[in-house]
Amino acid sequence: ITHLLCCLSLQEVGPTMVGDEHSDPNLMHYLGAMKRNMLGNHFWEYYVNDAPRIVLNKLESCGYRVVSMTGVGQTLVWCLHKE
Repeated sequence: ITHLLCCLSLQEVGPTMVGDEHSDPNLMHYLGAMKRNMLGNHFWEYYVNDAPRIVLNKLESCGYRVVSMTGVGQTLVWCLHKE
């Protein structure tokens, strides 16, 4: 997997969404992510209770770099790429 999407909704300190049901399980384990299904969603997502800066630092140590960042409503979204 060369691209990763990292999202934070409403709160500034977590939880941080770090992947979907098809994400690399080894990377999700490294991040300490847990898999959940939110009521009303027909998909699973991985999240961690860490703040985004902690998640981004961990991903940087794995070779990921931020490609872009944006705000969507009350959600912050980072797109990362691993070279």
